[in-house]
Amino acid sequence: MKVLLIGSGGREHALAWKLVQSDLVTELTCAPGNAGMAEIAAVAPVAADDLIGILALVQSLQIDFVVVGPEQPLALGLVDMLQETGVKVFGPTQIAAQLEASKAFTKDLCRRYNIPTADYGVFTDLTEAKAFLKTMTPPYVLKADGLAAGKGVVLPETLSEAEAELEEFFSGKFGEASNTVVIEEFMEGEEVSFFAICDGKTAVPLIGAQDHKRAFDGDKGPNTGGMGAYSPAPVFSEADRETVMETIILPTLHGMEKDGHPFTGVLFAGLMMTQEGPKLIEYNCRFGDPECQVLMRRMQSDLMELFMAAEAGELDKAPAPAWFDDTVVNIVLATKGYPGAYEKGSAIKGIDAANDMDGVVVFHAGTKSEDGQLLASGGRVLNVTAQAGTVRAAVDAAYKAIDEAIDWPEGFCRRDIAKAAL
Repeated sequence: MKVLLIGSGGREHALAWKLVQSDLVTELTCAPGNAGMAEIAAVAPVAADDLIGILALVQSLQIDFVVVGPEQPLALGLVDMLQETGVKVFGPTQIAAQLEASKAFTKDLCRRYNIPTADYGVFTDLTEAKAFLKTMTPPYVLKADGLAAGKGVVLPETLSEAEAELEEFFSGKFGEASNTVVIEEFMEGEEVSFFAICDGKTAVPLIGAQDHKRAFDGDKGPNTGGMGAYSPAPVFSEADRETVMETIILPTLHGMEKDGHPFTGVLFAGLMMTQEGPKLIEYNCRFGDPECQVLMRRMQSDLMELFMAAEAGELDKAPAPAWFDDTVVNIVLATKGYPGAYEKGSAIKGIDAANDMDGVVVFHAGTKSEDGQLLASGGRVLNVTAQAGTVRAAVDAAYKAIDEAIDWPEGFCRRDIAKAAL
């Protein structure tokens, strides 16, 4: 089967790494891909948000099945367009992808179907938003309604800071994404990322992970797309997984079906483990990045088999996914300056040496190959994953690869990944 994978980040490299292990995949093409993906699959210079270019690529290569990695093409309606032309594709339709593309859409769904989440208000008017803010207690949670590359959430500590942030939101801090603002109550607890594969009627639970969103050690600095992750997360038990399926995932799936837009794809629940039990922070409609990298390392099953069953609406007939018991840690190496301004084009060495180390696999994100050199071309550049029997061994192996094998002076990483598990 000829498969096209859309995307170019660390998540997509991990998906490509897993897909090429499947006997069902005879040929894999990645668009636009990165330098790491080019080592294991064909790459095509078509941007993930170029829907017309993707359709032309599908037709020219006679692609049998498309896997969509990032959220942007889902929100733009890539799945709808491919389905209309008869192409099999794994991912939600444009209206179903509103679970990620609109936080207000998701909050309203939670209210309709009694899905546990934070109290909230949705606003398009600054004066009304400020008035609602005064009914809340600090710290405050302000969210851009639309897609903001994982950075559209701020947590002001004081009312004056929150009011100033609201003014920035409505002045276009996150572009059109913050034309509508969601204000939520602050929830106490530990955050967990949980994933399920859905086919519109059936949801198959995957596993949980914890990620690190802040740029610097000790959860300091600005929010990022994610600086590291690990799985399993000790804070998330088997009983918690069952509770989340019963109270959050399945009510969402059934609610979406009842509302006339069934959800097929990856349902990624950002959870807060509160004293009252797990509550939904927000949904994403694709695998997390950097969580996908640890999930793919831990998965024993055939990923393509799951995708095909979901697309066909036959997940109820698919075998339950199997997992390695080992811990997998992912440490993100980013360009200095990220998530603010940073320079591109610095040379990276030592990836092969890192991959030769026991238990280590390096997934590329913002990389490109030029004149025989590997160059940094983005903010988050490399994902150094390590698999081992204990959390400590996995953490030590990943940092050893960074310190002893990878040569990239322009990069930085957090030094406290998986600290909570240790």
